[in-house]
Amino acid sequence: MTNSAKTVSTNPPTDCNIILDGKTFTLKARISQIKRLARRFLTNIVTEPAVTCTGPLAHTQKLLLLKVIMREKLTLWALFCLALALLPSPTASVAVMSVDLGSEWMKIAIVKPGVPMEIVLNKESRRKTPVAVCLKENERLFGDSALGVSVKNPKVVYRYLQNLLGKTAENPQVAQYQKHFPEHQIQSDENRGTVYFKNSEEMQYSPEELLGMVLNYSSGLAQDFAEQPIKDAVITVPAFFNQAERRAVLQAAQMAGLKVLQLINDNAAVALNYGVFRRKDINSTAQNVMFYDMGSGSTTATIVTYQTVKTKEAGTQPQLQIRGVGFDRTLGGFEMELRLRDYLAKIFNEQKKSKKDVRENMRAMAKLLKEAQRVKTVLSANAEHVAQIEGLMDDIDFKAKVTRAEFEALCTDLFDRVPGPVEQALAASEMSLDEIEQVILVGGATRVPRVQEVLLKAVGKEELGKNINADEAAAMGAVYQAAALSKAFKVKPFIVRDAAVFPIQVEFSRETEEEDGVKGIKHNKRILFQRMAPYPQRKVITFNRYTDDFIFHINYGDLSFLSQDDLKMFGSQNLTTVKLSGVGNSFKKHSDAESKGIKAHFNMDESGVLLLDRVESVFETAVEEKEEESTLTKLGNTISSLFGGGSSEPSTNVTEPVQDEEEVPPEAGKDQDEAVEKPEESAQEKPETEEKSQGENSKAESQTEEKKPDKEGTDKDEPQVEKEAEKSDEGKTNGVKEDEKEADKKPKPQKKSKISVDIGVELEVNDVPDPSPKYIEASKKKLQDLTDRDLEKQEREKTLNNLEAFIFETQDKLYQDEYLAVVTEEEKEEISGKLSAASTWMDDEGYTAGTKELKEKLSELKKLCKAMFFRVEERKKWPDRLAALDSMLNHSTIFLKSAKMLPEDNQIFTEVELKTLERVINETMDWKNDTVAEQEKLSPTEKPVLLSKDIEAKLSLLDREVNYLLNKAKFAKPKPKPKPKDKNSTSTESNKTSSTDSEKVVPPKDETEAVEEAKPAEEPPTEENKKEETETKQKVEEETEGTETSENSNSENHVSDEL
Repeated sequence: MTNSAKTVSTNPPTDCNIILDGKTFTLKARISQIKRLARRFLTNIVTEPAVTCTGPLAHTQKLLLLKVIMREKLTLWALFCLALALLPSPTASVAVMSVDLGSEWMKIAIVKPGVPMEIVLNKESRRKTPVAVCLKENERLFGDSALGVSVKNPKVVYRYLQNLLGKTAENPQVAQYQKHFPEHQIQSDENRGTVYFKNSEEMQYSPEELLGMVLNYSSGLAQDFAEQPIKDAVITVPAFFNQAERRAVLQAAQMAGLKVLQLINDNAAVALNYGVFRRKDINSTAQNVMFYDMGSGSTTATIVTYQTVKTKEAGTQPQLQIRGVGFDRTLGGFEMELRLRDYLAKIFNEQKKSKKDVRENMRAMAKLLKEAQRVKTVLSANAEHVAQIEGLMDDIDFKAKVTRAEFEALCTDLFDRVPGPVEQALAASEMSLDEIEQVILVGGATRVPRVQEVLLKAVGKEELGKNINADEAAAMGAVYQAAALSKAFKVKPFIVRDAAVFPIQVEFSRETEEEDGVKGIKHNKRILFQRMAPYPQRKVITFNRYTDDFIFHINYGDLSFLSQDDLKMFGSQNLTTVKLSGVGNSFKKHSDAESKGIKAHFNMDESGVLLLDRVESVFETAVEEKEEESTLTKLGNTISSLFGGGSSEPSTNVTEPVQDEEEVPPEAGKDQDEAVEKPEESAQEKPETEEKSQGENSKAESQTEEKKPDKEGTDKDEPQVEKEAEKSDEGKTNGVKEDEKEADKKPKPQKKSKISVDIGVELEVNDVPDPSPKYIEASKKKLQDLTDRDLEKQEREKTLNNLEAFIFETQDKLYQDEYLAVVTEEEKEEISGKLSAASTWMDDEGYTAGTKELKEKLSELKKLCKAMFFRVEERKKWPDRLAALDSMLNHSTIFLKSAKMLPEDNQIFTEVELKTLERVINETMDWKNDTVAEQEKLSPTEKPVLLSKDIEAKLSLLDREVNYLLNKAKFAKPKPKPKPKDKNSTSTESNKTSSTDSEKVVPPKDETEAVEEAKPAEEPPTEENKKEETETKQKVEEETEGTETSENSNSENHVSDEL
């Protein structure tokens, strides 16, 4: 149990110094965004602004930057550019991951934009990765690579770490682990009482550190698969993990640098995955499903109820509720494999091919375990199989036939334990098998035929459900939860109500005085979370009879449902001792107030970890009550609240607390004054009238105080109510005013006010002490140093391979015709000599050289061969580039001729546009002919003047001009035909029309202009008037055409820039 907030890692911001118009501005942005947006939309921009970037964008800098810009009155283009650059980048890290952390295997899944819920492939392209770490002196391996080493040197490979998490050295599971892996040297940690692996004096690692390495490796796989950094994760744990084991997983993730969004029970993750893909089948009728999960190390049976429920935030949504859980910590596939391994060892000894006992050889036993795993898998589908190992011991081969009947005989007692978890789950849920609609198999060990036979007989169903991916269901359900918890994704809500498998209670003692005056000690117990209590949930316990500092204990409740062996493996049943300080001072400070007890606020979060949020001493004092609001004022306040702020968007978080906070009731027949049962209501609820009893007022004030210890919230709300009341008074009738005057004469009622004083808390962990912050930091540094060493080694190996490949490939290219054609004899001899010298250096010193020296050698050789490679690459690109340029010239020429042949009435291109295209075509053709002719005069060994980048630039220019005209033609509107004149038109208009028949007529834009032009002439037209009118019309038409051309040009230029 912890009393500290979780740390949230943040990335450092990016500093960008941008010089615009001679002024320097600091903001958070990316240089590529600024340059690209500025060049695309704006003109006359500085081509190379001075910018330096080192991190992501911070929201608080946006407002500061915009204020500086407005204050300095930057030009419009600078403001536009910077505003766009400040938009959040879509490439920011928003991906999340899940890790299904099993005892033998782990499965990783990710969600990122464009990739919904996908399993991550490891370096061997497998969908699951062994949970194994290999630690050599100068090397660290994971997954399949570590398993490969376990056969040769099992001492340096660590597996099945889950069994040691949160365990003390005296725990039976530690002794069992030592029996299974005798090659490891397990030591006891004197400070914490836990265990650690000692490989040498320098190499000593705790199970949490080794698990942190595995989680760090899983994060690396996810990041490589997602191609972006990932730090947010949801990790699955077995449902039977207690508080110490859950804290150990969180500590391992902290050492690995992961931000754990939630520890989700693997059975809840499987149930969530099952429900997400069957949303349509879930309705208001409860459906009970049992998931039977037998993995490598343990077995769990879970009863889940699916149904739709109504929520305030998101309406009617599907919900799953864990109703019952049963488990067996040691029943799994690994125990079957161990028995098969021992059976194979017995057969080998009976063959008497060697005088030595194979069970004393750790390497031979590791080989037998690997073969036993393979044989067990094959026997699930075949009645018999041959186990064979080459060179098992002393170069002696081993071969033996194993039947399924023999394998089942070895595990008879294990198969008898299969129905146990089912019976426990039914007892915990208080349900019968008839109420279970379906039993679904999960986990790899459920593929053993005998397990399915025994389970089918135990549940009495017609068949077992196999309609779920037994290996990946938990990982997929956990990654759905990760996406729901992340703010970057929006998923359909699916409410998850998990359950606490082990009850938790609070114990405390106090002195009592009997009737005869004899003092005694009374022990009290309060159930904090019952067995199968849903979480996340908050609880409050009130201590009413303490006026001085005291101590109480947080322990596990009744664990009688566990067997004796399970109780021994469970560990300490005492969680935490809580020492309170400052209780007496709070009573002295508020001696004139009425005490309402010492309230301890507990929280079981989404990860199932119990937290003590705070402890406070609560007092109550009387204050003067303000006058009651009138009915009209209340109505006005209600209406105004309907238009208040607040978000109506439904929350997508799939976890739902059962209640905000609930006070724990005392047990029947015991000290009734120690705690009062009443659920804490929301802080927003307030008494509507002052006619309530004093007890009701006390309850309402308690709600406000528990959420906000001070009285500021109440004091701030009252003036607002007064103002609204004054506004509503203006519209009241005289009768209402008289009623208010009478009400003013009445004495003001008294109101109770709450006072809260925080109490000092000192926690003493009793089960497994948490490592100190200093130890955590040292472990993080140790893991980071190992990671840096691995990365440096990978970088060196990569550089060494690149250098070696470059030497051999270049030596081979010197004898190819295309390279011989572009190098002189002297240049060839120089390159060949340098390559030979580098090859000799590689054989002598290269394999021991550092990364920096290898990179310098590679850079030197590349620089020497750069000119040769450039000439070869250019000659390879010429044919395709020149053919594309010729094709573009032909098409452009044909397009230009077609455009010129358009009739004048239908011409949509201006003369300037056509001349521009013709000029570009001629210039491109001249450049091509001249450059090709000049290139033909040069020797192949000389630097070429015909460059592929220049050809591409000419192609781009020509293509832009043609596309510009094509887009204009695409969006051009046909010119309107002139409207026929009215028969009653005047002779003046007919004369004007006849005189301008050959000219283009611009029709009036609206009816008003047409009417104005149709006025009768005041005097007969003369020849001079006709000429003036004709010239005026021509000017108007030219201006109109010019305006349309400019408008079209502007819009088309914009379209061209966009394209």
